[in-house]
Amino acid sequence: MFLTDTHTHLFAAEFDTDRSELINEAISHGVQRYYLPNIEETTVEPMLKLCRQFPDHCRPMIGLHPCSVKENYKEQLEQIFSWLDKEKFAAIGEIGIDMFWDKSLAEQQIEAFRIQVKKAVELDLPIAIHSRDSFDIIMDVLKQLAEEMSWEKNRIKGIFHCFTGSLQQAEQAMNLGFYLGIGGVLTFKNSGLDKVVKDLPMESLLLETDAPYLAPAPHRGKRNIPEYLVLVAERISDIKNIPVEEVARITSENAQKLFRW
Repeated sequence: MFLTDTHTHLFAAEFDTDRSELINEAISHGVQRYYLPNIEETTVEPMLKLCRQFPDHCRPMIGLHPCSVKENYKEQLEQIFSWLDKEKFAAIGEIGIDMFWDKSLAEQQIEAFRIQVKKAVELDLPIAIHSRDSFDIIMDVLKQLAEEMSWEKNRIKGIFHCFTGSLQQAEQAMNLGFYLGIGGVLTFKNSGLDKVVKDLPMESLLLETDAPYLAPAPHRGKRNIPEYLVLVAERISDIKNIPVEEVARITSENAQKLFRW
C-alpha cells in the first residue's frame, strides 16, 4: 500500500523528540510521501532540513500561513519568496484566510493571499489553501483574481486543505479544478463530513493528517502522527465500500498529478 500525506507539519516542535522514529514507522505502514506546508519566516529552515533528511519521502511548500500574517506582511512575503531562488518547492502553501481566530487583520490576510496566488500562477505551482470559516471569501477572491488577470479556466490549481464544508462548497471547489484534502475530521462522530465524502468522486480527494493537529478517532485530542493517515484511508474505504488499497492508489495518483512528483 502506498499512501500520500498531502499536508503535515512534521518539522514542528511537537515532533522534536521522536520525529525520525515516527516517520520510519509510518513508512513501514505504507505512508510513503509527505508534503510539508510552510508557516512563516522561521519555519522554512526546519522544514528544509527535514526534507534533506528524508529526500525520498518529503517535499516542501513555501508560503505564509494566514494566522501568521502581520501588519508588515509585504516584508514577510519578501523574506519567504527569497527562498524560491534557492530551493525547489512543490507548492505555494500554506496560504489562505482564517476568520476563526482573529479578524483584526482580515484585509492583510486577503491581500497576502492574493499576492501568493499570483506568485503560484506565475511559477505554475499549485496552492494549498487554509479556509477555516472563510470558504466563501476565498472563492470570491479566486474568481476575482481570475477575472482581473484574465486567467483561463483551471489556471489556478491546488487543494482545499482540511476540507470540512458542504457538498455545494465541494462542488464549487471541484468546478474550479481543486482537490479536497480529507483528514481526521472525517472520523469524528458528528462532523457530518462522511455524508459529504460519500457523494464526492475519488478523483477529487486527497489524504492528509495536518499532524500534529486534528488526530483522527480514536485518538482525537491527542498529538496526530504520520501513521494515523491509515485511519483516514480506512474510513474512506468504509464510506465508499472499496478496498483501502484502492483508496491509497487513487489518492496517491491524485497527489502525483497535482504536485508532479
